[in-house]
Amino acid sequence: MTTPPTTHAQRFAAVVVPALREAGYTGHGSQARLARDTGMSESSVSRMLKGQTIPELRFLAPLAEAIDMSPIDLLIKTGLISPESLPPLSETEPSQVGSGNITPEDAAERLGITDEVGRQMLIATIERLRRLQDEADNANPAGGTAAQI
Repeated sequence: MTTPPTTHAQRFAAVVVPALREAGYTGHGSQARLARDTGMSESSVSRMLKGQTIPELRFLAPLAEAIDMSPIDLLIKTGLISPESLPPLSETEPSQVGSGNITPEDAAERLGITDEVGRQMLIATIERLRRLQDEADNANPAGGTAAQI
């Protein structure tokens, strides 16, 4: 009988390894390809897949993209944040979208994420998404795909 994963890194690997197989990262050279696709070193990929470590925060979004998962879903499925820590969507309460700028740290606080690893991963994901949006905006100053239609 196999023992269930106990550390954060083991739980992370237990989710990521099957997702990588499903995404086509199988066979000879798959770790090198994942390293190229995410920007991680091959040794970091190897340690992650063995359940020895969680990737650095800056690699969370590229890793989630490689396995066709949102960074938030990856955080939840690996147990780094719990779904209960996220506020429910409400059909009766007004949306808070556009209700003022908040920092990534404020977002973690408002979401009730107290685990330091989870907080740092959320903050890094938000910062990565902001950089990607800035790059997209700079590449297409007309306002993105929606503005072109």
